[in-house]
Amino acid sequence: MNDLRAPNRVASLAAQLVDTLREQIASGEWPVGMRIPAENDLVKQLGVGRTTVREALGALVHLGLLEARRGDGTYVRASSEMQSVLTRRANSSRRDDVLELRAVLEEYASGLAAVRRTDDDLASLRRLLDESEVRDDAETAAEADVRFHQAVVEAGRNSLLTEVYDVLSASVAEQIGDTLWPEATAAEHTRLHRRLVEAIAAKDEVGARYCAAEIVKLTQAGTEREK
Repeated sequence: MNDLRAPNRVASLAAQLVDTLREQIASGEWPVGMRIPAENDLVKQLGVGRTTVREALGALVHLGLLEARRGDGTYVRASSEMQSVLTRRANSSRRDDVLELRAVLEEYASGLAAVRRTDDDLASLRRLLDESEVRDDAETAAEADVRFHQAVVEAGRNSLLTEVYDVLSASVAEQIGDTLWPEATAAEHTRLHRRLVEAIAAKDEVGARYCAAEIVKLTQAGTEREK
């Protein structure tokens, strides 16, 4: 067997540029959905050759962070490799599988939020809950509900869990759309959310996990009716 050659220890310009552009995306300087500067502009801004820029952009497209649209430019598709992979996996999965995984994450995260939340977290949760209960605009209320649950997860102070949950919540929103609740179900939905916030306020870990689990059950029952 031939001896293996040691890799070049000096990273290529393209590899260094991949890291630079990845940081632009991860930091939010280039948010998801943004059209990034044109190739010519990047060449001028970065002071590197066109081939280097193309190689770096191609690598980021392969990683799923960028999407090249013929005749339109290159857009940010995901904020991290994990987001790219999870989004594809979730969007190709059965809706029930996604909901069940989301239930596991929400229940655990709600318990963490009860233990780790701050006064600012609590104020934010109450504000988002009020917004989600405005039912004059179903789409706005649904978006506020998503933000509310994301805020609960964020209050748990686990950045990895937050990133995974954000991907799943976006997938759930795409798969089920705006759920039309019957009046009685809507009232129960509101009551459980209020109980969840109060459990988090009281730092009641068990109570928070219970409420989160019941909310997900209610959501699953609602989506079953719409199948």
